[in-house]
Amino acid sequence: MSQPKVAVIILNWNGIKFLEQFLPSVMASTYTNLDIIVADNASTDNSLSFLATHYPQIRTIILEQNFGFARGYNEALQQVIADYYVLLNSDVEVVPGWIEPMVQLCEGNKTIAACQPKILAYHHKDTFEYAGAAGGWIDRYGYPFSRGRVFDHCEKDLGQYNDAVPVFWATGAALFIRAADYHAMQGFDNFFFAHMEEIDLCWRLQQAGKLVYVCPQSVVYHVGGGTLPQGNSLKTFLNFRNNLVMLYKNLSWPQRLYIFPLRYALDTVTALKGLFAGQTGYFWAICRSHWAFTAWVFARQKQSVFPKQKTKKLRGMYAGSVVWAFFIKKKKLFTEIVKKD
Repeated sequence: MSQPKVAVIILNWNGIKFLEQFLPSVMASTYTNLDIIVADNASTDNSLSFLATHYPQIRTIILEQNFGFARGYNEALQQVIADYYVLLNSDVEVVPGWIEPMVQLCEGNKTIAACQPKILAYHHKDTFEYAGAAGGWIDRYGYPFSRGRVFDHCEKDLGQYNDAVPVFWATGAALFIRAADYHAMQGFDNFFFAHMEEIDLCWRLQQAGKLVYVCPQSVVYHVGGGTLPQGNSLKTFLNFRNNLVMLYKNLSWPQRLYIFPLRYALDTVTALKGLFAGQTGYFWAICRSHWAFTAWVFARQKQSVFPKQKTKKLRGMYAGSVVWAFFIKKKKLFTEIVKKD
């Protein structure tokens, strides 16, 4: 039996230093039926000339402007034919056999639409990395967290999350997804630009009756913050705005009526905490995100898809408040908050 075709697509924007550093590990992948592609988001550095000189065997897709993460991948993947896509950040180091376990997992269960490897920190390789860790969860108010990472607290990897299990979302840093399911969902929501688009996509996949998994038998190492570092005001704005848009899209009207007032209250407390700590940029980013979300609701962006919920069984959703558990009850570990995953 022939192997499924896998295409690794690296979306690049002025990331020549990461291409220089991490492309060799991607090129050393042992999976044989593999295409490696760099989609360039209108970089202004020397990324394209570097690729042409040092990696002429790598296919490049040149986008005419910086479309961001969401539309950038949507545009690029219209030009890629494969059974599976791997959306890989440029700041990720992989190991040679990282693809095979994810192919085996998804080929063994056709209901699995997407999965992610275990994400460890590149600079602290015994520690889970912020963007996905060992599989993403979400609480009822829309706050994402992960097996191995709750807010900014990242756990040491002691093998405690080495089981392949369903999760709510798979990280966009190394998203392994069935091509047919990606296109059936119309890909990412272009409006998001960057941040939260993978959680929104995974939510829609679950609502369509699909599963999202973590595959810890595959391990990668992520630098993190390569394009927009933690604490960046634009990053804060996009995270909060897109999270609210995602909630509005995927919740039913009765759910919106009781979730949004509580969510607004939590965001207000978060913004004020930042203000009193002297983080005025953080405060105003949250304020702007709420104004932008309100404008979006009234505009009803045409490119945003409002799916009909087909299933009420969502895996990886915590029924309580992760904010309450972490900040008030001082529970720092995923296993202290979610007793059974």
